[in-house]
Amino acid sequence: MMQIELTGVNKHYGGFHALRDIGLAIPKGCFVALVGPSGCGKSTLLRSIAGLESISSGEIRIAGERVNDLPPRRRDLAMVFQSYALYPHMNVRDNLTYALRLKGVSRAERAARAEEVAQVIGLTALLDRFPRELSGGQRQRVAMGRAIIRSPRAFLFDEPLSNLDAALRVRMRKEIRAIHDRLGATSVYVTHDQIEAMTMADHVVVLRSGVIEQQGAPLDLYHRPANRFVAGFIGSPAMNFVEATVAGDGRSVALGMPGRPVLGIDMALQPGRRVVAGLRPEHIALMPPETAGAVPVRLSAVEATGTQSFLFTDGEPELVILADGTSPWRAGDAAAFRVEPGRVHLFDAETGTSLRGGP
Repeated sequence: MMQIELTGVNKHYGGFHALRDIGLAIPKGCFVALVGPSGCGKSTLLRSIAGLESISSGEIRIAGERVNDLPPRRRDLAMVFQSYALYPHMNVRDNLTYALRLKGVSRAERAARAEEVAQVIGLTALLDRFPRELSGGQRQRVAMGRAIIRSPRAFLFDEPLSNLDAALRVRMRKEIRAIHDRLGATSVYVTHDQIEAMTMADHVVVLRSGVIEQQGAPLDLYHRPANRFVAGFIGSPAMNFVEATVAGDGRSVALGMPGRPVLGIDMALQPGRRVVAGLRPEHIALMPPETAGAVPVRLSAVEATGTQSFLFTDGEPELVILADGTSPWRAGDAAAFRVEPGRVHLFDAETGTSLRGGP
């Protein structure tokens, strides 16, 4: 059964078309991430599901019920925001149970539910503390607990980790996913961070200018991007793009680099066709400059992070190459690279549409 369904959803702000014919079906228990650049419509889409924004056309169903005209409180959804929005004068227990108190739930049941939820979010020992006495990660867990205690039909997350430092974000994304799995919940999670989306979600929806460019399992989007936009957005570091022309044999492309070096491809295309070659940094193999059949380059910079090294090539277009932390290469070195034919993504030069299905 689909827990949340959107069919032909559009949202206009005057003359601005914020959401365009959105179609999305979210099964019960699924963790869905909405990703895309700023202004792509992901938060508008989340707020439309929540009922905080009214849609201009289309239909939204939750657990089979049409909710277009239902106010947020009647949709039975819980939203976790970027700001924790905790009541500073209430301790953790009272913050968790405030909504239950408004509903007239008895004191004994509120106390029992608070203990139960505190165990789920790992804050049992902190129930009597106030928000000012908590760390950022603990405050975010209280915000999640306040949503969990309502037992909603789905959880909606609006960039909940963006206020946390990098190390805490990594830990919290694991905790959020673990809580989702423990509850068997349905979650819709908005983020601008594609790493969060890739590591947390069962299903990723990539938006641009109010349009769903592609949706599917995280690794499907990584291996088989539908177009150049998705290819450049999914993956870290981002995919390199090089203008190219299909060579006379139809089985290789001449890159728009000095000397027009050639890369083999795993498909047959019309000779002379203009394309864009997409090369993921982790799929580029660097080797000595005299290697036959390899593409010659010179390195302009090397950034060593310990476990990995980011190598940058000189000239246009600049390429980023990902190597392990023991890489011997240094800035100024002459080198050459290869990419296996099955790893070369190709996109139409005009439309940006992918010409291959991935490995």
